[in-house]
Amino acid sequence: EVSSEDPEMAFCTLANREDLNPEEGSIYQCLYQFTRNEKLTETNKLLCDVCTQRRYGPKKNIKSEKYVYTNAKKQMLISLAPPILTLHLKRFQQAGFNLRKVNRHIKFPEVIDLAPFCTAKCKNVAEGNTQVLYSLYGVVEHSGTMRSGHYTAYAKMRSMNNHLSDLVLRGQSPQALETEPAKGQWFHISDTHVQAVSAAKVLSSQAYLLFYERLL
Repeated sequence: EVSSEDPEMAFCTLANREDLNPEEGSIYQCLYQFTRNEKLTETNKLLCDVCTQRRYGPKKNIKSEKYVYTNAKKQMLISLAPPILTLHLKRFQQAGFNLRKVNRHIKFPEVIDLAPFCTAKCKNVAEGNTQVLYSLYGVVEHSGTMRSGHYTAYAKMRSMNNHLSDLVLRGQSPQALETEPAKGQWFHISDTHVQAVSAAKVLSSQAYLLFYERLL
């Protein structure tokens, strides 16, 4: 579905992206790169129905070779902030004819703000809010190589977030909720072995999947 938006608002976000200055090797940098503004030119030009109709009239009278393509801008932004945010990091890379694992550590915070990556008209963010905060509650880590390895998890035991049910079941937007993560204990789970660990241990892990729950 294609909808016309106000050109002045099409690339606006809830929080100023220019103020973000993401740290190298961080999840913020990953999100910044994924949602960057791209120019579509040359062989990537966009087929423009409006331009085609202006030049040739209604579509029914146009031959396929007469479609008009034009330079354009493209940007992927979040239009609906989810109750649960799952971030999947690409840990496997093509190297020639082989696949290899990416072992680089990506920094990620306990509380993340998605506002710089949300449209200014994000559907379930209360008017006037310039933050969309999420609290980390789970991490999946892969150890080993492409040929053999093992998945383990970190999970946070914490008090229940009563607002999540409102978000999931009724779609109600948070108005003024907590801006700090719920206090709790982190655990490392490997098959049947479970061990209490510190938050610092979790944040130093080689994350493959990150799970956040919405705070604000």
